[in-house]
Amino acid sequence: MDVETLKMKVKKIVEKTAALKDQHIDNKNAAVNYACIFSHSEEEYQGLIEVSRQIGAVIQETPTGPLFQIEPLHTVSGALKLLKIRIPDPTRPEKGDADFTILNFSDFEKKYLGKPGFQRVEKEHFYMIELIDPAFDVRVYFSNPPLNIQLGIL
Repeated sequence: MDVETLKMKVKKIVEKTAALKDQHIDNKNAAVNYACIFSHSEEEYQGLIEVSRQIGAVIQETPTGPLFQIEPLHTVSGALKLLKIRIPDPTRPEKGDADFTILNFSDFEKKYLGKPGFQRVEKEHFYMIELIDPAFDVRVYFSNPPLNIQLGIL
């Protein structure tokens, strides 16, 4: 895989996640904050990491794969600066996910949590609302606070 192919793959994931988001929530203008490519083999994982190093640097090692700060990539949902490559995981058969920034999170949570496809996911220092729809091969997340804020990247 080359850099242009990687960028197109990421843009496609953001495009699909934006379509999923727009089908389920009212906030059509929520900007993308973060995207993740799900790898499905060790070979694919290593290749994705190798190419991702050409467009950014690892800023955080996580148990599920490295997080890169990349040169801003223009997508249908705004400029993307954070890209994660996820290790192969049989619980993640989709192509990837994206996280969108919600400005009034408490109102958002009250409105959507409990509706079909939405669930709260607790993390150590934050939590997320996950949106899964079997008609899509991607997942959407809404983090509180958003990842760029957690990392101090504006």
